[in-house]
Amino acid sequence: MTKLICFLLAVGMLLTTTSCSTDQPIRPLLQLGGTSPASIVDSSTAIPTREAYTPGELVDYIAQSGDTVANLAPRFNTTIQEIMAANPIIPPDATTMPPGLPMKIPIYYRELWGTSFKSIPDNAFVNGPTLTGFNTSAFTASHPGWLKNYVGYAGGEYRSGAEIVDYVATNYSVSPRLLLAVLEYQTGALSNPVQTQKQYVLGFNREYTGTLYYQLIIAAETLNNGYYGWRAGNLIEFDRPDQTIVRPDPWLNAGSVGIQYYFAQLFSGADYDHAVGPDGLAKTYRDLFGDPWTDNSILIPGSLRQPPMLLPFARKETWNFTGGPHTGWGSGEPFAAIDFAPPSEFHGCFTAEPQNYVIAAASGLVVRSDINGLALDLDGDGNERTGWVIFTCIWQARRAHRWENNYRRGTLSDIPRAKAAKPPAHMSTSRENTTANGCWRTARWDSTWKAGSSMTARRLIKAQ
Repeated sequence: MTKLICFLLAVGMLLTTTSCSTDQPIRPLLQLGGTSPASIVDSSTAIPTREAYTPGELVDYIAQSGDTVANLAPRFNTTIQEIMAANPIIPPDATTMPPGLPMKIPIYYRELWGTSFKSIPDNAFVNGPTLTGFNTSAFTASHPGWLKNYVGYAGGEYRSGAEIVDYVATNYSVSPRLLLAVLEYQTGALSNPVQTQKQYVLGFNREYTGTLYYQLIIAAETLNNGYYGWRAGNLIEFDRPDQTIVRPDPWLNAGSVGIQYYFAQLFSGADYDHAVGPDGLAKTYRDLFGDPWTDNSILIPGSLRQPPMLLPFARKETWNFTGGPHTGWGSGEPFAAIDFAPPSEFHGCFTAEPQNYVIAAASGLVVRSDINGLALDLDGDGNERTGWVIFTCIWQARRAHRWENNYRRGTLSDIPRAKAAKPPAHMSTSRENTTANGCWRTARWDSTWKAGSSMTARRLIKAQ
């Protein structure tokens, strides 16, 4: 504890005297293969590539929001031990690095590292505090594009185009501004009154996904797979449709890699280079919403730690740990949720006993309760985008389309407060057939999914 406090104090002194530039100086080299960004954008904005570093050479790096030593190591093709040895100020139990912390990282060069251009900051990627007060419907209505007149079926009801964007943004915790920028860049949804006639508006040609809603679902999942894969340190390269490799520059932030991964599923060559470069999606976003890099708010602070939480069932009860970690929502990254099921003598589908209800993970404010689940705001400010929020999905209740206690979002005074170890919902709300019975639970900080692990689940089980 003493070492951690000294670490934070030392970081504070360093940040007052060190520039917060996140980029290592780059010496331009000739790009090999593909189309150079210099042939697409003006030469004054061309993005050079990295040099071939000496193995183990120490390079300068300024910590970014959400960085950990564990996720920096694979990006720089080095090890946790080497980074710790080069930065003795970092305590062994450190979690997230304080944004702005100057670091030395031993680098081992990989060929084909891509552009160093940063397209979007992390706080503009997630549906976080920066989006508080943003009105997607009003913004869409103020533009002449086809999206403002679009109506489609999503989540059990017909919704406007803007409502579909918000629905996907809320479930996947991806910024509605980013989704609007993607729609504008690829389809002219905000500027062109004539709706695109393509069956798959965003280019994801998959069976039964021809509606705007399903295309946005795939888009959000793809963006999250890139963002959280980079943040976890397990996505250091990926292929484009023409089978060429993309290896993101180690200095990039998660938001920029999320954009690269997204467009790598759709484009190759010059189309890809343009989409991820200064005149691509970054320009579309900037033209619509202004320069996102002027917002210096910190999404994930240094030394972030999850608060104590309860398992979703009462003390002295025995439930089954049925799986996880798995995706927080949808498919793929982030692996942020773990599953539990009540005791039963039966396999497969069954109706839980009334006493087997789900309890709150901690005391907080219920800010959302619908067919998808229940969001519990631990800081009590009524804003799902800020602080720690616990999301619980109850499978049987989800199929029933209702919750026993009928929690609904309302004004702040109407929102029920949940107390730890009190049941926010019961498992026995429906006698309908279901494909499963139980619940899964996940946590977010400032709308950033908190990746889980099976070891975390075991610790929780042991603790309660």
